[in-house]
Amino acid sequence: MSGPVLNRVVKDFKCAATGDQTIQLKTLRGQKVVLYFYPKDSTPGCTTEGQDFRDLHAKFKRQNTVVLGASRDSLASHERFRDKHKFRFDLLSDPDEKLCKQFDVIKEKSLYGRKFMGIERSTFLIDEDGKLRQEWRKVRVKGHAAEVLESVKNC
Repeated sequence: MSGPVLNRVVKDFKCAATGDQTIQLKTLRGQKVVLYFYPKDSTPGCTTEGQDFRDLHAKFKRQNTVVLGASRDSLASHERFRDKHKFRFDLLSDPDEKLCKQFDVIKEKSLYGRKFMGIERSTFLIDEDGKLRQEWRKVRVKGHAAEVLESVKNC
């Protein structure tokens, strides 16, 4: 399975989100969308990544850009995670991995010698017309949100 192709329109999706809402990609047309996938709420790397996007949120907003985080965690877990760290963007809940599979972010991972399938930290930049402009795979958290912001400015 492979994810969306650069410079092609991303297939529409609909996903449950924080704030008791459903977010649909096609309703975000006219704005850029940064969709970042992360493994698990309230883990160190995922918390830092969310905080980095939070700290740059006003700058993303000035660039007409919506930031969305996505993982397989429940909406209840997302709400706690979002509230605790004061994220000003929504988190998408994808327990059935439908969105994860659309973007091909479920990969074999290894932790303490144990192999399992999980979300590979990945980010996608979608332009105002719904086209995938850039993707980052195997993301390293440090400096990532700032790098994405620079790409948004140049998109």
